[in-house]
Amino acid sequence: YMDPPKRVAEIKIGLEARSVETSKFKGFEDKLAIAGAYWPPQYVIMDGPTLKPKKIMSTRGMTVDTQEYHPEPRVAAIVASHEYPEFIVNVKETGKVLLVNYSDVEALSVTTLEAARFLHDGGWDSTHRYFMTAANKSNKIAVIDSKDREVEALVDVKEIPHPGRGANFVDPKFGPVWATSALGNADVTLVGTDPKRHKKNAWKVVRTLKGQGGGSLFVKTHPKSNNLWVDSTLNPDPKISQSIAVFDINDLESGFTVLPIAEWADIGEGPKRVVQPEYNKAGDEV
Repeated sequence: YMDPPKRVAEIKIGLEARSVETSKFKGFEDKLAIAGAYWPPQYVIMDGPTLKPKKIMSTRGMTVDTQEYHPEPRVAAIVASHEYPEFIVNVKETGKVLLVNYSDVEALSVTTLEAARFLHDGGWDSTHRYFMTAANKSNKIAVIDSKDREVEALVDVKEIPHPGRGANFVDPKFGPVWATSALGNADVTLVGTDPKRHKKNAWKVVRTLKGQGGGSLFVKTHPKSNNLWVDSTLNPDPKISQSIAVFDINDLESGFTVLPIAEWADIGEGPKRVVQPEYNKAGDEV
């Protein structure tokens, strides 16, 4: 690799492109890339090494509920399946999840799953089988089974879930869970994700934690950490938006510790919003 890193390829696929992914299935690793745009409403499949466009696909179509035509349905999250040579593409306004099979790009096969409108961001459960994704204004979490290629469940949650990729950890009482925070309230919602060993908890809200307040964008943890970090970036209270809440995964009922990140940063005047905690690889620093 070049040191320092340099740009080796560039392509313009549309405006407000918010998700990009590369192929992950065995034998196709990084051979293809995909990006989705808000405008035009489309996704573009590219050659991985060169970004040369191979296929441009429109996302215009009917909504899943009222069956009305939508002319501008935006592409939100995209993840690459580990089970098949497929990209999983969220189409926001129609509420459809597209399984885009890239084994033959010239004869592209697209399977459409109906979830719920206003699909936004999401991420894998701990096994990389289930794609957990927020239909935010529908107040639901859609669970997409990438192995059986179906909508496994639609889980009701409170106002406007906004998980980013979400956070996976083992709840001491309920087993493996996936967590999301919310824009519209202080809830941190934990959904059970283990249908084999904890069947009665699977695809249900098993625990709801109270964070600092609404306006949260991202939650994060790490396999080697006992902490769950929850931001409140868009909260109207500056003390809340300028700090972050940290839960102890092994003692969730004791509440959270507030870290005054903006105060520590000492960067002077301005909004100083604290957003998107990310761990290092070792899991000992955020």
